[in-house]
Amino acid sequence: MFNPLELFIGLRYTRARRRNQFVSFISLSSMLGIALGVTALITVLSVMNGFEKELRERILGMVAHGTITEPDGRLRDWPDLAEQVAAHPRVEASAPYVDGEVMITRGSEVSGTMIRGIDPQREAGVARVMDHIVTGSADDLESGAFRIVLGSALARMMRVEVGDMVTLVTPEARATVAGIVPRIKRFEVAGTFHIGMYEYDRGLAMIHIDDAATIFRMGDRISGLRLQFDDMMAAPRLSRELALTLDGDYRVRDWTREHANFFRAVQTEKTVMFVILTLIIAVAAFNIVSTLVMVVNEKRADIAILRTLGAEQGTILRIFVIQGAIIGVFGTLLGTIGGIALAMNVENIVPFIERLLDQEFLAADVYYISDLPSELRWPDVFRISGVALVLSLLATLYPAWRASRTEPAEALRYE
Repeated sequence: MFNPLELFIGLRYTRARRRNQFVSFISLSSMLGIALGVTALITVLSVMNGFEKELRERILGMVAHGTITEPDGRLRDWPDLAEQVAAHPRVEASAPYVDGEVMITRGSEVSGTMIRGIDPQREAGVARVMDHIVTGSADDLESGAFRIVLGSALARMMRVEVGDMVTLVTPEARATVAGIVPRIKRFEVAGTFHIGMYEYDRGLAMIHIDDAATIFRMGDRISGLRLQFDDMMAAPRLSRELALTLDGDYRVRDWTREHANFFRAVQTEKTVMFVILTLIIAVAAFNIVSTLVMVVNEKRADIAILRTLGAEQGTILRIFVIQGAIIGVFGTLLGTIGGIALAMNVENIVPFIERLLDQEFLAADVYYISDLPSELRWPDVFRISGVALVLSLLATLYPAWRASRTEPAEALRYE
C-alpha cells in the first residue's frame, strides 16, 4: 500500500527540526491527547465492568436465579411444586422461603428490617449467603429454636453479638383484653453475615422458615420457591420455559426482573461514558488536522519539488496520511498500554490515594459497593483502540488531500 519513499518522507516529516519545533509540539500534544483518551476510556469501562460484576455476584449471593409464587403472595403445597420443578433438566436446586418486614429492637436501638425465613439445608443450593457467614453458624437455625442471623451492619447498629437476644415486632397486631397489641417474639442471635452490599448487610436478617411461618401466621404456606438454574445468564428464558410446564397458576420471575434497574442503569452509564470519553479522543484527533495543515503549508515548496520530479497526487496524499497515522498509532499504543496497566491495578491505586488523602471515596452507607472493582475485558480494549485508530486516520484525510492538490507552479512562484 505504501512504498519505501512515502514511508521515508512521512517519517522524516514527523521528526522535529529546528524550524518546526511548534509543529512538533502540537504533534506531541495530539499523541498525548489520544493516549490520555484511550487510557481514560479503558480504565473507566473496566471499572464499570467491575461494578457490574460485583453487583451481579453480590445480589445473586442473596437473590436466587428465579422465584415461583402465587398471585396472592402465598404458595400452597410447595413440596409437590418442588418435585415438578426438580423434573426440569436445567433446574439444579430449589428452596422454600418466607419473606416479611419487622422491627427489630434491643434496648433503645430500633430498626426496620426484612426477615427471610429459610431452610438452611436447601438454601445453600440456591444462594451463596452461607459462604458469607462471619460469626456463628447458619446451622444453628433450627425449627422452634427462634434463632436469628443478622447482617453485619445491622448487628453493629444493634450492638449485638452471638448469644445476645433481640426482639422482633411484626406489623400484625392481636386483640387482647388490654386492647390491640403488636406481636412480639424474642430471638437469640446465632450469627452474622457480610455480603459487602450495604442494602443487605444493613437491612436483612434470616431465621428458620418454620419460625418465620409462625410469627407471620403463614400456617403450612410459604412465600415462594427460590430456584437455581445451571446457567445464570439463561435465567429469563428458562423461567419462561418452566412457567409453561407447571400445573397451576404460578408466577415465575427471574433475577433480571427483580433487579433490572441496577443492570439497566450500569449499561446506560457505560454507553454514555463511552460516548463522552470518545470525544476526548476526537478532540485529540482534530489536533492532528491542525498539525498536518501547518506541515502542509510549511512544506509547500517540498511538495512542489516532489511533484516536478514525478510524484503523483496519490503519493503526496499517502505521505501525509503516514505522518498523521504515526501520531495516531503511537498515541493509541501508549494509551492502550497505560489503560491496561491502570485498569489492572486500580484496586490497589485507589486505596493508596484514599490513605494518602485520608478521604473515603465510596462510603459504605451511601454506595452499594464501597470499594472500586475493575474487570478488564479485551473486546472493550480492541473496540476502543479501533475507534482511536479510525478517528486518527479520518483526521489525516483532508490535510493530505489538500497537500495532494498543491500545484507546483503556484507553490514555487515566490520561492
